[in-house]
Amino acid sequence: MKNLKSLKNPKNLKKILIGSVAFILIFILIISSVQGIITSPENQGLSNRVIYSADDLYNMSEIHAVPIDNNTANSAAANSKKPQVDAQSAILIDATNVDVIFELNAHQRLPMASTTKIMTAIVAIESGVPLDKIVTIAKEMTGIEGTSIYLSVNERFTLLDLIYALLLNSANDAAEAIAISVGGSVDKFADMMNAKAQELNLKDTHFTNPHGLDDDQHYTTAYDLAKIAAYALENENFYEIAGEKTHIIYPKNADGTDNKAAARYLSNHNKMLKLYKDSIGVKTGYTKRSGRCLVSAAERDGTRLVAVTLNASDDWNDHIEMLDYGFANYHSIDLCKENEYQFDVHVVNGYRINADGKKETVSSIKCENISAESASVLSAIKSEDITYKTELPQFIYAPVKKGDIVGRMVFMYNDYIVGYSIIVSYDDVEVVPQKKPNPIIAKIQEFFGKSKD
Repeated sequence: MKNLKSLKNPKNLKKILIGSVAFILIFILIISSVQGIITSPENQGLSNRVIYSADDLYNMSEIHAVPIDNNTANSAAANSKKPQVDAQSAILIDATNVDVIFELNAHQRLPMASTTKIMTAIVAIESGVPLDKIVTIAKEMTGIEGTSIYLSVNERFTLLDLIYALLLNSANDAAEAIAISVGGSVDKFADMMNAKAQELNLKDTHFTNPHGLDDDQHYTTAYDLAKIAAYALENENFYEIAGEKTHIIYPKNADGTDNKAAARYLSNHNKMLKLYKDSIGVKTGYTKRSGRCLVSAAERDGTRLVAVTLNASDDWNDHIEMLDYGFANYHSIDLCKENEYQFDVHVVNGYRINADGKKETVSSIKCENISAESASVLSAIKSEDITYKTELPQFIYAPVKKGDIVGRMVFMYNDYIVGYSIIVSYDDVEVVPQKKPNPIIAKIQEFFGKSKD
């Protein structure tokens, strides 16, 4: 009864009303402040990012094929013993997915002699310069030390002919002619080679010339060289040239006809084309400093393998042993097709313009894997033996652009990772603009701000 009487007192009632209003205003202020913290651009920046960068893509790329020890079904394979190679550095990869099947010091930087010309050829082919362009031989393109087709000043060859001489006869003068005619100079062409190396994310490769003559700043690794070869073999022109055993090129007369009297008869130095069944290339190399270098490739039953040895005394047999090992124990299987899998990821603070030109709130975005992927696995492993898991955030903040990397698929055989597929956004989502604060709340914030001072 006493409390009821106090409520009837006008002074007490006024105090209660003022206190209630103050409490409500303070509550609104607190909620507004928290909301401001959550939606402020500074805090959005902490979470508003994709999960992986382009560099991370390449960090995922070095996959090692499932070891034979991990699969008893392959333990009795006819050639299950690892190759015994006599090289300073070596590697065997599946060219389709760059899966590493066998390696020995594969990331050691070493000179690579004329295997350099794999990069020279593919850069020239992809340069945009027509392969039928006539190259008039200048003095600086002649007299290069080492292997040569003895180009003469004012002789005229097509760029394609010079690439044949480069890959089959390993002609250093042809390499210089290609570099100068395509790049403008040897140095500028070397820049083009290094740009391609960067594009392929070759961390341990640097070029100073198009032929591979010794230079302290001219080096690669077996792993990088295998990636170059695998990439080059995807080009139809390169594939055809590298696999030819013999070829004839003719300098052109002024009227465009062949000067048959000055023909060059080319014979491929790569004996693997004769020694190994299903061989398709690629390139030999040698200097006293580098030792014998060899890149070979073969394809069988849908699997393409690339082998590399650097500084090897018995390279032909090393490559035969590595390729035999690869074909006897491994095969390629498809992991996924391009855009085969779709996912939804929640998005915070996002909107888009709909077909009617109006803004609509977006609560989730469509995502998908961006490329077809395969893996090199033991012969006993089949597609149905492969599982996958997705690595995706629970939510991301707007804005999101189509093509932003948001996660990945991880393909596994038991607990062994056999491949990845990158997941990207399929949608563009804009960030909702900041709303102007309520004037009343702004006044309260201002008041309490001054009170702190």
